[in-house]
Amino acid sequence: MNRLSPAVLGLVIVNAAAFVVGMVMPEARAWLVEHGAIWFTGNPHFALWQVVTYMFLHGGAGHILFNMFGLVSFGGLLERQWGTRRFLIFYFLCGVGAALVHNAVNAYQFGVLQERLIAQGLTPDAIRSLLETGRGTLPPGAEIKATLVELYRIYAGPMLGASGAIYGILVAFGLLYPNAKLALMFLPVPIAAKFFIPILLALDLLSGVTGFSLFGGGIAHFAHLGGALIGFILMLVWRRQAQRDQARREAEGFRPST
Repeated sequence: MNRLSPAVLGLVIVNAAAFVVGMVMPEARAWLVEHGAIWFTGNPHFALWQVVTYMFLHGGAGHILFNMFGLVSFGGLLERQWGTRRFLIFYFLCGVGAALVHNAVNAYQFGVLQERLIAQGLTPDAIRSLLETGRGTLPPGAEIKATLVELYRIYAGPMLGASGAIYGILVAFGLLYPNAKLALMFLPVPIAAKFFIPILLALDLLSGVTGFSLFGGGIAHFAHLGGALIGFILMLVWRRQAQRDQARREAEGFRPST
């Protein structure tokens, strides 16, 4: 078996170490989630550094195993092709982009839900008090309670995991190796990356829009899509840069000597 490339190995070690510390020391895990996971920007726990640190925290064994499997399976190929520096730039830009897209979507959804509650008689101060303290007088009605539950989920639900960066890696892999065969858990035969990855992204988009997920609850689908989008943009930028560099080298090669 080939040795892991340096950046991939380092990322796996840091992710695994954070997971093990959190597993054996519950107090440490609570501290890591409070300070390292990414929170809604309106939550007092939010801090700017969380757009990076959230990538090293995971919610459970299945979560970290899935992400590290993706990192090892696809990241090593990219690091060997690009070099460690470019790979790490790509990885972290995709992860940061995923966090920003996730929080932007959350901010939009929060605003829509808050306006709905205001239209039903709650004031912004009352909503804020309910979110921060869990206390206050609620107008009657199951719809208002359901809206508040959804609002609280956005406000108090941190995001963690390397999935956004991994989705960026998947997109890069699909663009570089479009005919490589990959397997979806619910399809009986492997399919080419150029079909596999768009299907996966379409499922995430469907789940993010409808709330129905084939992969279970508590998944930040728009973070996946954000990481994939940043990965796609970076690949386009780098490809065009490579084409310009190649054209310049060719032009210099044909330059008449004096």
